[in-house]
Amino acid sequence: MPETTPPNPAESGLEIRTQFVRNRNALVARADFGEMFVDYYLHLSTQGIKVAPEQDAMFKRALAAFTLHCASRPWNELTAWTINFQQPLVNFFLTGDNETGAVTGRVFDQNVKELPENMFYADVVRGRGEKRRSAVTFTGADPMAAAEKFYTQSEQRGARYFQLGEEEYALVSEHPDCDLAWFHALTPERVREMDKVETLSLLERRIQRWHCGCNQARLMEVLAPAMRQDPAALFGGDPKIEIRCPRCGARHAITREAMEAFVAAK
Repeated sequence: MPETTPPNPAESGLEIRTQFVRNRNALVARADFGEMFVDYYLHLSTQGIKVAPEQDAMFKRALAAFTLHCASRPWNELTAWTINFQQPLVNFFLTGDNETGAVTGRVFDQNVKELPENMFYADVVRGRGEKRRSAVTFTGADPMAAAEKFYTQSEQRGARYFQLGEEEYALVSEHPDCDLAWFHALTPERVREMDKVETLSLLERRIQRWHCGCNQARLMEVLAPAMRQDPAALFGGDPKIEIRCPRCGARHAITREAMEAFVAAK
């Protein structure tokens, strides 16, 4: 299969290689996430965000699962996952833009809705098409198991995630006519040694990086309707407000003066 590498604006980041397993008809995506996890922790430190240890460990697995998924999808896709856990009661949000390789997300541990079951939502926009949403229920507290359930039920094909090292993960997904006996017998050890015992063809090299791109202009666009309707309710008696990006949790201070100028210019 030909290797395709469209231009990628990400100058640096995590390289993920996707390979086709010949005679098995499966795709494998694999990477060491140490670099991305460092960027994630730097973001938490810079923004003063604290995440409970249990939720932090879960989110890192969700981030790895999501990033490997994005790396194996078409270049013109925008993807977002919302993973709701009832025990612990927490939501994970992740979003990625395959054209830029940007991946970001955050943990929501307050005001999380209690539901009868865990829920996994996937929103996808391809090119200029309309948004498509999938929703599946799942059990347990492992984001990778939740993603596997999403593949089986919504993607209508199997996918298996493996932790190969302390920060190294792999995704193996079915393609048509996949050798299912081989697929279901896979173990972390077999995936780790796959390049020695299977014939692999390189499909793509992609660069994924922790990046949101949020800024004051984007957030003021979100606040503009409330500002036009009732600026007093928005700001009260304060000259500025602090708002967190809904995608990554970054803090942005917006002054009333700047907001008034923004609305007047529209």
